[in-house]
Amino acid sequence: MNRNLSLLISSQVFGFTAANVTVFLSGIIGSQLSTIKSLATFPPSIYVVGIAISTIFAAKVMSIIGRRLGFVLASIGSSLACLLAAYSIFINSFIIFSFSCFLLGTGMAFIHQYRFAAAETVEKDKAPKAVSMLLLAGIVSAFIGITLANKTKDLISDHVYVGSYIALACLTIMPAIFLSFYKNSKITNKNNSTYSNVRTYKEFVSDPKFLQAMVAATFGYVVMAFLMTATPISMHYVHKLSVDKVGLVIQFHVLGMFLPSLFTGNLIKRFGFSNIMYMGVFFYALTISLSLFEPTFINYFASLIFLGIGWNFLYISGTSLLVTTYNEQEKFKAQGFNDLIVFSATAIGSLSAGILISLLSWKIVNFMCIPFLIIILFVILRADIKKAPAN
Repeated sequence: MNRNLSLLISSQVFGFTAANVTVFLSGIIGSQLSTIKSLATFPPSIYVVGIAISTIFAAKVMSIIGRRLGFVLASIGSSLACLLAAYSIFINSFIIFSFSCFLLGTGMAFIHQYRFAAAETVEKDKAPKAVSMLLLAGIVSAFIGITLANKTKDLISDHVYVGSYIALACLTIMPAIFLSFYKNSKITNKNNSTYSNVRTYKEFVSDPKFLQAMVAATFGYVVMAFLMTATPISMHYVHKLSVDKVGLVIQFHVLGMFLPSLFTGNLIKRFGFSNIMYMGVFFYALTISLSLFEPTFINYFASLIFLGIGWNFLYISGTSLLVTTYNEQEKFKAQGFNDLIVFSATAIGSLSAGILISLLSWKIVNFMCIPFLIIILFVILRADIKKAPAN
């Protein structure tokens, strides 16, 4: 633990509330603001699009102005986007609300860089534990964000959920305060020899380790976002379960996402990246198998916990493996490229979730994730067969 890592963890607690509240409320709010029910998940999906579009931008900005200023400006922007969301709900504007979700996604592209910044604060062999510690803060973030959003939803009479986003604006400004004390790493000397060491995107993908890391994180995130985005709509509108039950399921899903971080770093160090990725696929398989049973509250509850655990193993192992595949001069290019692929694919999955859950059953939507699990397994096996160093 060092000062930068402590500041990043504190910022994760407050900054990541935007992601939790967006998943929890934006689909429900979208269904209230839009007369077309298939567009209900457009706001959470456009939020993911905002992340995808802004990943390269976020990495480029921080390569120029440094992580500290980039993180601070993103925090301020996210807070303003929350206020815009509150205004859009107040005037019943679906378009403005969707735009505010897009802006929150832009801010989240910077927050997702916290994990790389955390890995850079320690030696590479300790990166899995640093990333795990950072993501563990997501537990606190989930309960603060969702609980406060629920408690303040009626803050403005006759305008439900306006208060939720006003409260969220107060939470998302906190990282700007913490990270103003963040210390940037030394700026690399940008001479010609430095740039000659930077590989092309094709060369990155040709590296079995890099491809394994990126695919595990990408399809691990796609499956998680696809099912998580569909869950509130399936629970609340298809199976008529209460918003409170939806909130509880999402909270424990996020708990499943982040609580394993207590030991994921140690598991990776002991068993290796590939074996933890296999475990992630196993938990996703459990999630899908539960869809064969009656879609009750308990079924959703268990499924989303397993979904969270699977994401944790795939995302942390993928991120931790990735930081071992590039040199210092390549880091912003490699990180930006990785996140572009991860969140572009996730955006497509999230965008399709609302349409598919309105046309198909919860079981079929789950079964559609099986090909992604096969791709993850294939890439891990390929990297292992090629004897790429995976731990």
